[in-house]
Amino acid sequence: MGADALLKLHHLHLELPKGTALLEDVSLTVRRGDALGVVGESGSGKSLTAMSVMGLLPGLKASGSIRFEGRELLGMKDREWRRLRGAGMAMIFQDPMTAFLPVRSIGAQIDEQIRLHEPVSRREARARTVRLLGRMGVPDPEAAANRYPHQLSGGLRQRAMIAMALSCDPALLIADEPTTALDVTVQAQILTLLCEIRDSGAGVMLITHDMGVVAQTCTHVAVVYSGLVVEQGPVAAVMARPLHPYTQALLEAIPPLDGPRPDALPTIPGRPSAPEARPEGCVFAPRCRFVRPDCGVRPALREPEEGRRVACVLYDA
Repeated sequence: MGADALLKLHHLHLELPKGTALLEDVSLTVRRGDALGVVGESGSGKSLTAMSVMGLLPGLKASGSIRFEGRELLGMKDREWRRLRGAGMAMIFQDPMTAFLPVRSIGAQIDEQIRLHEPVSRREARARTVRLLGRMGVPDPEAAANRYPHQLSGGLRQRAMIAMALSCDPALLIADEPTTALDVTVQAQILTLLCEIRDSGAGVMLITHDMGVVAQTCTHVAVVYSGLVVEQGPVAAVMARPLHPYTQALLEAIPPLDGPRPDALPTIPGRPSAPEARPEGCVFAPRCRFVRPDCGVRPALREPEEGRRVACVLYDA
């Protein structure tokens, strides 16, 4: 693990108790000062990857390795996880309404996280909470801290969740679809904030299905399909010349910003296979326009050029 590597997943495999694989051989790296975008359709395994990193899937069987700041996380005890979550790494969940406890105020929940990890008084914790809410652009942050989750709009709840995630200055921030269901103005503000966090030297893992968000926010991207990583590389290189047919199809489905408007956007035929019905060979083969006989064998991640990896027989040596 390099000196700048903050988080490293190596051959992570996640399966249900009965043996159905949800994630297969996932290897990813998040470096300090970088943002890794994890992209794919709904059900591809993006959120499962994030929650595995946070140790939030105790009922599933995990193997391989998840190392954070050089420390192996798989097999850690609950008390060790409690010390790590919030302080070393934090997560912005997709749905802020279900992530906050409905019977406690927003401020009380942020205060509690601060006091759990740092030796500060209640008054000091509340002062920091109010400052964080103000930094997130929450109007009248002192009053907002005393409100319950249902009393805030979706955008304000999302900002409050980001404030909680940042309350103890974590080295790694995982953001799972942080702009879902928000208006475009709030989306832009949250993405700008993620860029500021990245530029401050923290590591960011951004879970999204939006390639445009990745282009705006991330330095590197990993494309996930049906529980497997099919392409990785620097964002600029992947956007300019995607290698995997799935990545190509995702980019082709983005509406053009200029030129004539198409009558219909390209779509990817079919749908991802369920984990229990995953093909033996290339998982994307049933939907791929370039499918050929040797796609019946599962392709390994290759490095056709420096810094880029792709799992496709088109790039086999």
